Amino acid sequence: MLFVLVHAAPTGLVLAVLGDSVGVGIGDPALGGGWRGFAPMLAEALGGARLTNLSVSGSRVGGVLEKQLPAALAARPDVTIVVVGMNDTMRSDFDPDKLLADMDHVVGALVAVGSTVITAKYHEHHRVFRLPGPIRRALASRIAALNEILDTVSRRHGIGVIDLAQLPGIYETAAWAVDRLHPSELGHRLLARAMADQLAAAGTTVHKEVSLQCAGGRTPGRLARWGWLVFKGVPWLVRRGRDLVPYALSTFVRPYARRASR
Repeated sequence: MLFVLVHAAPTGLVLAVLGDSVGVGIGDPALGGGWRGFAPMLAEALGGARLTNLSVSGSRVGGVLEKQLPAALAARPDVTIVVVGMNDTMRSDFDPDKLLADMDHVVGALVAVGSTVITAKYHEHHRVFRLPGPIRRALASRIAALNEILDTVSRRHGIGVIDLAQLPGIYETAAWAVDRLHPSELGHRLLARAMADQLAAAGTTVHKEVSLQCAGGRTPGRLARWGWLVFKGVPWLVRRGRDLVPYALSTFVRPYARRASR
């Protein structure tokens, strides 16, 4: 089921956020429960823009195309943030050609209704989340392919792209939640500030700078951190390993197979 979170808009500007758990705000727990994340921070920087957050945890590019895009187009957003793709890199059916076609469709449709679109390329995950060598190399290869797709779509449609690998402070421990997969409150603030800077460069009025001073969030205690590791972190690594290990093994064996066939 798709839940749409909408906030009021003093400036009349409409901001839509499409994507996965990062768009949901996971990693930045709100004081009243649930998640906050970069989206409301960016909406505030845009003068209190009306926020329509369509992000769903676990979403892939195809899911954004099929389920989130129609609702986004109906909202007629002035600004749209699209952060998606990492979940695709971790699955056995990873298909760069399909990802390119789907992402091109999503961005093209948003640009066609006059929305200013910002997306994000991904950082080197192994610098934040330790993985076994073969899995690390397999994931890095797929992230490189995803980033190339995002660059292609960006050039084709003239949209803004944040390169997370070049974002100052992104590799600091404090920028990441306990799972090392989602940004912490500071990480979400870094994202929101970079997005606001991109929008300002594209001609959108930004009313205030996103502060990097953490406030208004909830800090998870040591028990919560260990609980995540035991009940979420290890099972997640096992699930993703089942998808990535066969690919990792194939990339390891392929050079030797080519040599043997000569």
